[in-house]
Amino acid sequence: MTGDRAGLTYREDCFDDPGGWAAVKALLLTVFDVDVSPLERMGGRDRTLMSSAWFDGSGRCVANLSAFAMPLLIDGRPVDAAGLQSGAVLPEYRGRGLFRALLRRTLQRCEERGFEAIVLYTDKPELYAPHGFAVLPEHRFVGPAPAPAAVDAKPSTRVLDMADAGDLSLLRDLLEAREPVSSRFAVCRNTQTFLLNTALVEDMTLSFLPEYSAVVAWRQQRAGETFALLDVVGARIPTLASILQALALQPQRVAVLFPPDRMAWTGDSLAEDGDLRFMMRGGPVPTGPFRLSPMAEF
Repeated sequence: MTGDRAGLTYREDCFDDPGGWAAVKALLLTVFDVDVSPLERMGGRDRTLMSSAWFDGSGRCVANLSAFAMPLLIDGRPVDAAGLQSGAVLPEYRGRGLFRALLRRTLQRCEERGFEAIVLYTDKPELYAPHGFAVLPEHRFVGPAPAPAAVDAKPSTRVLDMADAGDLSLLRDLLEAREPVSSRFAVCRNTQTFLLNTALVEDMTLSFLPEYSAVVAWRQQRAGETFALLDVVGARIPTLASILQALALQPQRVAVLFPPDRMAWTGDSLAEDGDLRFMMRGGPVPTGPFRLSPMAEF
């Protein structure tokens, strides 16, 4: 670790230290305006997290980058992958090479751990391209809704409340035993990321389908004309038509925000045009259009 580091201390894996965890939370709130405190009532951080960070003399975290295990299924093949997240530097400490040093060390740690691939989301892909990362365009899948299996069906679902201990436990159990939502591209396990996103993703409903022992994350758009399916969590993935019947919804159009190969439905793939870019280093590249579920984004 070289460069302008006067008065700074480098630390690894500080999240088990309450002071270190609080300092990283404060950094993320300052830089991204993202509060990760909901994790504390949802079982705590991902235990696979590897953190690398710089602290000043007062114990303030001024720069951080973390990696975590993120097993993927790509074209039917399990891939031992890692995700990079929480890359942040306080404005007054930028330009000192702190982040470059953290990135090099984090990649070294991922290589030592034996991860086949490393993925991340960023609005600054130029920071990562020199380190072997490539942008992989993401797509959503849109088209007419499938015909309802039954007309005037009544809802057979209930909405989960993440403030309820029983509902939280139910969702955690389903996440731990989940089937990947797609064979083309999907996470195999993302419990803590999904749980945190229940607090961060806006206008999203979680509905439990008892018949399938599955939870669907969804939202309505354009006054109910479009149904957006964000993710499905369960040991068995219901079809799109079954999901709509269970919810007693009959939208005109559907947007599925992950490859719908297990939905018994096909739609047109449309390129995402947001600010964030999905990047990957190593591993097999998906052979067709894909998108990581919004509930798995990090």
